Amino acid sequence: MKTIQLKKHKNTDWEYLSEKINLIAPLVLVFGNRFLLEEDTILDEIRNIFKDGHIVFGSACGDISSESIDDETVTITAIEFEKSTFIIKTANVLNNHSNTKIDSFKIGENLINQLPQEGLKHVFVLSEGSFINGSQLTKGMNAATNDNLLITGALCGDDARFEKTVSSYNELPKPGEMVAIGLYGETLEVTFSINGGWTPFGPERIVTKSKGNILYELDNLPALDLYKKYLGKKSEELPGAALLYPLNVKSNDGNNTIVRTILNIDETENSMILAGDIFENSKVQLMMTNVDNIVNAAEKAAINASEFRKKKPQLAILVSCIGRKLVLDQRVEEEVEEVMEVIGNKTTITGLYSYGEIAPFIGESSCQLHNQTMTITLISE
Repeated sequence: MKTIQLKKHKNTDWEYLSEKINLIAPLVLVFGNRFLLEEDTILDEIRNIFKDGHIVFGSACGDISSESIDDETVTITAIEFEKSTFIIKTANVLNNHSNTKIDSFKIGENLINQLPQEGLKHVFVLSEGSFINGSQLTKGMNAATNDNLLITGALCGDDARFEKTVSSYNELPKPGEMVAIGLYGETLEVTFSINGGWTPFGPERIVTKSKGNILYELDNLPALDLYKKYLGKKSEELPGAALLYPLNVKSNDGNNTIVRTILNIDETENSMILAGDIFENSKVQLMMTNVDNIVNAAEKAAINASEFRKKKPQLAILVSCIGRKLVLDQRVEEEVEEVMEVIGNKTTITGLYSYGEIAPFIGESSCQLHNQTMTITLISE
């Protein structure tokens, strides 16, 4: 595997972060600021550098490279696989749909079904992040593989604006786009891990009314009223403040818990819109964290992802959550530094801050939508 990384700030030329080498038909991952990805020249600029590249775009709440984490930039990571191959397929959730009638399950199932199954080792998915139901998306993707394929990925981001996200393959980035990168190869080794570092607090409450990803009532009381009561003065900063106080959701069987980010609020309905499904009768608690917990969680994720590998990773794709970035603030680079400490500086690091992370629970094979986690995918040939 050979890799190159470049970075671009607004109104500047591309700067090489690594040695400039020629790559043959590389996979070109382009993560960055949504406004910069929407510039008309972006595709031509990258095509001029990588004439035969397979260019995948994804808007981010911050782009991650081996060098730094930045907000107002675009980072390119170009990868030439020497023993493996890849196939890229796309879908768009806006085609033949109104925003209220998107079948996220079917979109996920159809997206993965486009990939030839023979020899398929891993799929990395970049999903639109504005209005997809991430829980249903992952269920659909699992249905296409009978829960028997490692799928990791991200819901694209748009900083804390939540206006729209864009992504694409070999065309200008656009809203509603889903991209699936299928990796194939006998010697390909892919491992992953997730970790959050958030702590539940306050009383456990029962979800008494919900529909899909909309939470209406907890303990038969309006959910938004309760949430505002807990936040106190911080409730004036909603919905942004909600990123710092997500919900811990226990499954009905009690085996797993999922963190759910609150993406928006509806004052008229007294409800909260979450990043994924929340089911009636499940138990929820508020969560909080601090910088040290988040940084330690990133380290644990890197250790778990590295633990049972046969070969050293050549590429690490990091997907972390916008809520973690807001907590880390000026110390945002520390969680990536902890990952590098574990996996070594010879591994190329790329990734993005997202609206949701896609990965299985550790020890399982079917992927889930997570929020507020650091998700690490390690790849070698």
